[in-house]
Amino acid sequence: MDQFSTPSSRSSGADRVGRRIYDLLRSQIADGTLSAGAQVPSTRALAADFGVSRTTVTAAYEQLAAEGFLATSAGRVARVATPLAAPERSDTKPKQRGRTAPTLSAFGRRVAAINMPGLALAEPCRIDFLYGAVAARDFPALAWRRAYQAELLRHQRRLYYVAPEGDASLRRSLQGYLRRARGLACDAEQILMAHGSQQAIDLCARLLLNPGDAFVFEEPGYLMARRCFEATGAEALAIPVDAQGLDTAMLPNDDRTRLAYVTPSHQFPLGGVLPIGRRLELLRWARTHRAWVVEDDYDGEFRYGQRPIDALQSVDTDGRVIYIGTFSKALSPQLRLGYLVLPPELVPVFRQAKRLADRHAPVLEQRVLASLIDSGAYERHVRRTRREHERRRAALLDAIARHLPASATVIGAAAGLHVVLWLPFLRPQDEPTLAAAARSKGVGVYSVSPLFAKPPSRMQPRPAGLILGYASLTVEEIDQGMRVLAAAIAERGAKPSVSVAKTKRASAEALGTASRG
Repeated sequence: MDQFSTPSSRSSGADRVGRRIYDLLRSQIADGTLSAGAQVPSTRALAADFGVSRTTVTAAYEQLAAEGFLATSAGRVARVATPLAAPERSDTKPKQRGRTAPTLSAFGRRVAAINMPGLALAEPCRIDFLYGAVAARDFPALAWRRAYQAELLRHQRRLYYVAPEGDASLRRSLQGYLRRARGLACDAEQILMAHGSQQAIDLCARLLLNPGDAFVFEEPGYLMARRCFEATGAEALAIPVDAQGLDTAMLPNDDRTRLAYVTPSHQFPLGGVLPIGRRLELLRWARTHRAWVVEDDYDGEFRYGQRPIDALQSVDTDGRVIYIGTFSKALSPQLRLGYLVLPPELVPVFRQAKRLADRHAPVLEQRVLASLIDSGAYERHVRRTRREHERRRAALLDAIARHLPASATVIGAAAGLHVVLWLPFLRPQDEPTLAAAARSKGVGVYSVSPLFAKPPSRMQPRPAGLILGYASLTVEEIDQGMRVLAAAIAERGAKPSVSVAKTKRASAEALGTASRG
């Protein structure tokens, strides 16, 4: 804050004039009216012209001198500093000059070329089926506040950075929780805390892929992960998924492939669960090709009607799996806490990369979370929210059955916080129009097509699809939202075309489509 903008000076008429003098001289210097080396009026003369004291003018001159616009010294007239780069004067309207294009690294150019749909950046709808969003009312605010206050008041000898791998108390608590909840065996030393699963994915991309490498990716799959890996200059090898997840029979016999990204416990977005035979085949492939397997367990706590599926890492005997977990779905995406469970040989380099990226994740929040896990409050919260999500899921399936055309089908409803809705009477290119029509009525629904790396073709047809998140909505909002979606579909006068109808069964089988039940 400079001397003209202090709170006490804002009410002073003299200082307001001082600001005017400062602004006037600075603008004249900037536009070339006062050229480099030019003499500026004396403080006495300006004080007389503006009717203020010389002290006010002197303050303005001192500010300009401190910023490098004026050169002043005792006993000498103040002048415009030299050299001073100022725009050329012109008696006509200044010409628009082209800006020099920024010089970016190859990585920077790849990032600049990435096209991402701005889901959460759009204006929120009255009823929004945004996947990845959770209800604010589900957050355990009272338990969190108590634990947070206790940690905040806990005496610390000093405030300083902590180890990049994260707070030791949370890593110990998380080790036990993962063993109980996910069947995952590891040491606390293998856990590294990150700013959500996205930073965990980014660390994997930067440390495990080079330009020219290839990586296996589920088709369709999580777009943010695919873009993150592609930003390294590696090539995505899209492997189709079916009702059981990744089709491991189609894994490439290519030694360029350094990594496979999978969501085996609840394939995103279609919901398949990778069976043990395919899991073992994937691990054999990774061992043969010396590739890493990145397991993203983004919503593993939320499975309905049976206990959550154990992690792929739990059957890995060769140390090829990097497990990624997050608290975004169970607590809040705004918390920005996720973690990796690393093979021992990768622990040192991931810690160093984390240190270079941002030192460490927020410490106070880590300790609060450790306290909730140790007390059992976190697992009670997960059980409660699982019941709430199950109610919302049932409401969504019921609303789809009652309001949407009979041929609409749902997949991925057995777990997680979203479903995929197939509309076989529409084409994939109709998805944006339908989503826009629903949004105009206050309901947000989202196209599934951006999650596919390849467009549909005659050989691989697919119907239009929407991905519907339900975790942030009430039962009443879900029912009302499906009514609105049904109206938007009816306005389009959608009827199954002959070509789509002929391919419906084949495309449904390829996509793992189940009855909406």
